Amino acid sequence: MLKKYIIVCIFLFLAVFCFCQSNFTRGEAFLMQNQPANALDFLVRAMAEDSSNPVTYLYLGIVYEQLGRSDDAIAIYRRVLPIAGSHTANVANNLGNVYFQRGNTDMAEQYYSQAIGFNSVYANAYLGRANTRIKTGNLQNAIVDYEQYLTLVPNSSQRDIIEQLINTIRNEFASQEMRRVLAEEEERRIAEERQRLLDAVSASLQSAADSSQGISFGAESVENYDGIFELD
Repeated sequence: MLKKYIIVCIFLFLAVFCFCQSNFTRGEAFLMQNQPANALDFLVRAMAEDSSNPVTYLYLGIVYEQLGRSDDAIAIYRRVLPIAGSHTANVANNLGNVYFQRGNTDMAEQYYSQAIGFNSVYANAYLGRANTRIKTGNLQNAIVDYEQYLTLVPNSSQRDIIEQLINTIRNEFASQEMRRVLAEEEERRIAEERQRLLDAVSASLQSAADSSQGISFGAESVENYDGIFELD
């Protein structure tokens, strides 16, 4: 009998506990359990109950991202961004992530930069901006961001991959520089050969001109001959 009473009390306690949990708490719990579909309704209700809590917006944006509703994620992040307070860098970074996933590199870089502007040690924003700059071919600045990220997160699980990427980019820069130098050398060699040919042709033409001038002088000496011609 006592055992049955204890079980009933535990059941009632759990029922009351679940009832007393706020929509925010229940939505947060589902989100942490990677159940965005279950978290959605609770977070929407929580936002309706208290529209001043930026974390609710942040969680709701993440849920929308996980559900593939990028337009809704962008809308909710942009709505909370002006009132996000200490979460501003996080919200801006998430906006950068959404735009990056959509292939909008201009907007992605803008929001990653904005996140860094709000918090200069926000490591994920440097990583996101570096990846964006790789896509746009801004490789030199991508290296700067990758190195800053590794400085902030020295034990990153992605360190080996990032360092390999940095080395690949630098080797490509070195190869490009070598090709540029070789191309300049080749262009200079061709230009010198062309100039030598032009000089040779010019000298040859000048020599021919000098010879013609000598013949012309001979003709002039005949034309100016003052002697008397005798006809037989």
